[in-house]
Amino acid sequence: MRKKRLDIWIIISLGIAFTYILFLIYPLLILLFKALIHPETRSITFEHFSKFFSEGYYISTLRNSFIVSILATITSLVVGIPLAYCFQAYKIKGKALLRILIILSSMSAPFIGAYSWILLLGRNGVLTKFVASVIPQFSIDIYGFKGIMLVFTLQLFPLIFLYVEGALKNVDNSLLEASENMGVKGIKRFFKVIIPLIMPTILAGALLVFMRALADFGTPMLIGEGYRTFPVLIFEEFINEVGGNDGFASAIAMIAIVITTVFFLIQKHLSNKYAFSMSALHPMKEKSIKGLKKVMVYVFSYAIVGLAILPQIYVLYTSFLKTQGMVFQPGYSLKSYEIAFTKLGGTLLNTVLIPLVALVIIVVLSVVIAYITVRRRNALSSGIDIVSMIPYIVPGTVVGIALLVSFNKKPLLLSGTMLIMVVSLVIRRLPYTIRSSAATLQQIPMSMEEAASSLGASKIKTFVTITMPMMKTGIIAGAILSWITMISELSTAVILYTAKTQTLTVAMYTEVIRGNYGIAAALSGILTVITTISLIVFLKVSKGKEMNI
Repeated sequence: MRKKRLDIWIIISLGIAFTYILFLIYPLLILLFKALIHPETRSITFEHFSKFFSEGYYISTLRNSFIVSILATITSLVVGIPLAYCFQAYKIKGKALLRILIILSSMSAPFIGAYSWILLLGRNGVLTKFVASVIPQFSIDIYGFKGIMLVFTLQLFPLIFLYVEGALKNVDNSLLEASENMGVKGIKRFFKVIIPLIMPTILAGALLVFMRALADFGTPMLIGEGYRTFPVLIFEEFINEVGGNDGFASAIAMIAIVITTVFFLIQKHLSNKYAFSMSALHPMKEKSIKGLKKVMVYVFSYAIVGLAILPQIYVLYTSFLKTQGMVFQPGYSLKSYEIAFTKLGGTLLNTVLIPLVALVIIVVLSVVIAYITVRRRNALSSGIDIVSMIPYIVPGTVVGIALLVSFNKKPLLLSGTMLIMVVSLVIRRLPYTIRSSAATLQQIPMSMEEAASSLGASKIKTFVTITMPMMKTGIIAGAILSWITMISELSTAVILYTAKTQTLTVAMYTEVIRGNYGIAAALSGILTVITTISLIVFLKVSKGKEMNI
């Protein structure tokens, strides 16, 4: 009987392993095959890679991506770490609202920030015209490198903030008091004591920011102009190659995977080097501040949060203006929303339906995978654990390309269907939800399951009736977070969508490209409302649980 119960989990593990092989390993191998195999001679060739590394155009694009991603990571650290420290160390009025706004600003599609800053500081932007009227000789240029850096910093520093704020809650106040007694105070204590204590978290957050910046193509596509980045190159080369030889596009995708893998391994090495356990018996206490220090903390906190949320607020405002293409006219109107709800009605349904189906699959798979990797450790489950992290280091555009080139003909013809959109979302979001579920499961003592087994309950029954209910809060919180990120997904959706499977983010991007700013703003407003409601539900369900994105 015991053997039969064990076989059930082996069968489940084999099923999950087959799913990963079919929808992740196989597509990546197809990309590698197309990159290395000549389509006519069917022999191994490195001509696509030689083409990339021999032409300055492609090398400069790769260099641009490195520069902007590294600098965006640095600026996000410079903004996010001090802000998290201020929130944890000092009493600030309105802190709860500010924290919600920070989270909300990180949840929107990055290209919305780019679009908003074009409206504000573009050649015909509101602030551009105002500055020109006040200081005629002063000109503002938001396009290119500067614009990308601005959008990336304001979009990505919340990730650092969320990571670091959570880590600071584990810093024991007695360590800070001891350092203060030894004369290490203020800025010196911040760099000598606090930063080393939270270094593993900083490295994890830095990696996530770097990956997001390196993989984002919407922002540089809209605001980059002459400053081309790697994701834009991957997207354009693939689109140009559809219907012909897509080996070069596949080679570029493989180069992207190698780059992100190298940075992931470097981060893991550094994290292991600086890793140590830390538990706060006496957490940091918020202190009241006065005088100049209070003014500086308030100005810094409110100014940064204000700039971060400004794009969404302004886009929401413009959604109620009368518009004619790219021109906002005097007066207010709901016409943009009327068009959004009628002409693009199917888009709204897709934005809800596709992520919802993906969410159900993610919840089921993440709970099962977390269980077999935590409670059923063996060679098979360890392999699944490793493979489950692959999507974490593969850019979204590459996932989209891999799925499209792998499932575009029979017997696995998925391209153009809603199913391939669902598969892409499941692959992209599973690593995060698995980690969240595994962390929750590790906090549940084995004695609970052992007690159920001793009373005659089978392993499956114990899992369903005992383990899953105890994981409920963590599962729901992780599901809501996955939902929020999926409804704003662009990088894979823009490659896989058709007219029947278009989502809100793709529709927004398309309308911005076409110059229909009013409709784009209305779609952004609708997405912001959905995101805000989802975030409120998360905060209510999680009851203060740290956000893990």
